[in-house]
Amino acid sequence: MTTPTPPVPPRRVRTVLVGRPQTYQWLRRELVSSIFKDPVLGPVAVGVDGLSGDEQSDRKSHGGPDKAVYAYAREDEDWWEAETGTPFPDGSFGENLTTAGLDLTNAVIGETWRVGTALLQVTEPRTPCWKLGLKMGDPAFPRRAAASRRPGVLLRVLEEGVVEAGDAVVRGPAPAHGITAADVNRVYYGDSQDLSPIWDAPELAAHWRTWADHRSVWHLEDAKLGRLGPDTGE
Repeated sequence: MTTPTPPVPPRRVRTVLVGRPQTYQWLRRELVSSIFKDPVLGPVAVGVDGLSGDEQSDRKSHGGPDKAVYAYAREDEDWWEAETGTPFPDGSFGENLTTAGLDLTNAVIGETWRVGTALLQVTEPRTPCWKLGLKMGDPAFPRRAAASRRPGVLLRVLEEGVVEAGDAVVRGPAPAHGITAADVNRVYYGDSQDLSPIWDAPELAAHWRTWADHRSVWHLEDAKLGRLGPDTGE
């Protein structure tokens, strides 16, 4: 008798990826980045600073407890494939977790995910920096990614554990404030002048409140010059 194939979880991690700092020649400079990541087969330990085997090259701007894990949706990579006519395999955005069945753009700040034995919490949208341009071989791509409003999300680790490709993502109840990654993005990119999404989501990464303190003073003028908020890209 043939053993039945177990059902695929509707919300799941398709791929787990890690990377270490490497040196690249980019825009006539020698730069270091960890944005190129490789898939991992089998269980991967995840701690408060991220996945085992994954190291950040710039600890000032990336990584740390509020940005321990980066997730990007397979559905968004499929959108990019349709938009550009080129392949976007899992890991194209330098993510640690490529998810399926989750709308990450509208993920609620503070919502929790049980993945394997780890418990993760959404902390903020990712904002792209030059390293995404390096990954795509296109210095203009970070602006294109920003314009798409498909940011993926960064997560903190509430409970350390082990994750693996194929794990279900079990979402906990969303916080009552209902503030999403998209809401934070709208403030960041100047689509909204209402700062309440920054102040009303206590689970939001703390550096956003520092940014909001300054934003009321200089943001509108800096926005005219093309300078926006905190560097949270990978």
